[in-house]
Amino acid sequence: MYDLIIIGAGPAGLSAAVTAYEAGLEKILLIERDSELGGILNQCIHNGFGLHLFKEELTGPEFAGRFIEKLRDTNVEVMSDTMVLDISEDHTVSLVNSSGYQHIKGKAIILAMGCRERTRGAIAIPGSRGSGVYTAGTAQRYMNMDGYLVGKRIVILGSGDIGLIMARRMTLEGAKVLACVEINPYSSGLQRNIKQCLEDFDIPLYLSHTITDIRGYPRVNQVVVSKVDEKFRPIARSEMVFDCDTVLLSIGLIPENELSKSAGIVLDPRTKGPRVWENMETSVDGIFACGNVVQVHDLADNVAAEAKKAALAAARYVQQNRQQDGELELKTAGNVTYTVPQHIHLPLSEKLVEVSFRTNRVFGKCAVVVADREGNAVCRYSREYITPGELQKISIPAKLLEDKEEYLTVKVVEEQK
Repeated sequence: MYDLIIIGAGPAGLSAAVTAYEAGLEKILLIERDSELGGILNQCIHNGFGLHLFKEELTGPEFAGRFIEKLRDTNVEVMSDTMVLDISEDHTVSLVNSSGYQHIKGKAIILAMGCRERTRGAIAIPGSRGSGVYTAGTAQRYMNMDGYLVGKRIVILGSGDIGLIMARRMTLEGAKVLACVEINPYSSGLQRNIKQCLEDFDIPLYLSHTITDIRGYPRVNQVVVSKVDEKFRPIARSEMVFDCDTVLLSIGLIPENELSKSAGIVLDPRTKGPRVWENMETSVDGIFACGNVVQVHDLADNVAAEAKKAALAAARYVQQNRQQDGELELKTAGNVTYTVPQHIHLPLSEKLVEVSFRTNRVFGKCAVVVADREGNAVCRYSREYITPGELQKISIPAKLLEDKEEYLTVKVVEEQK
């Protein structure tokens, strides 16, 4: 039996494996379905990684390499080219690889499977079914790992960060990016990526627009873009036609949670990932989750930090099996769509509880308010602005939660300018 089994060897899994070893666990297994460690980082050859964690700017492969080097100095067992098929509540992991079908068991498990992209079928774009329609991540892998230019005249649907980064990448490789089209009245990507990937290359961003028709067979040759109203309905006679050969979809990410479901873990209806406690433990005792399998992060640095928290908690679970008596639920209001964690153990073992969340609208000068069940403010955090495309974080002092009961509510309120 292993002390800890970690599923997924992207930024979350690598960070968790190194941290768990440093925390004293002796028998750790890291499982990866690909042939190489690093996960999505291997195809992210742009820089911008590591600024928070390593205090320097790295590419994705360089960021992964830092953890892989650390991993070589441990006795962590690595199983690559291995697909996990099922996890049971008693911590039995069923997997298959070149050695055949196996069952292994761990005292604790960390889920770090990451996320997948939403495809054309998820939003039912009308039109023909010609070739040339890719998710942005697939196009990124073809270009950065296989050296294949997927198209020459590009329209991007959605303003997620991978799509924005691919707008710049395609431009640098000689393709023409005609437009980035976003159905919401705001971008879903980081502001720095809008500036560096679109504005710096004069690529137009059409907010409150969407693709209403894809034309061409056997290859895409045109798309129709229409303006939408506040209910996302296309507005008649607002159409624009773009002559293109490729459409990239950057329309959201979904946590990879088939394994979470098989383990009986409760999922959050908004994040689509496991509901977790402040120590990243799921609803199933001894199974922890971290990174994009819990919620979609903006930065790999934050994924690694969250994985460290999960690994330390898993190590404590294996070494002490500590049990907490009370709990607080975190609820949302005021345009906050979700929080992570969704539950807080009492009494707390840490001095601060870090809570991350997203909103469904843009705020100017505002405040994040955490209130008790009577509506009294427990703490308040001022913000100059908040956008849905950027993950927000607050740290709540544990001493403020000692006498609280049942639940807390996290909301955003506008402040006078």
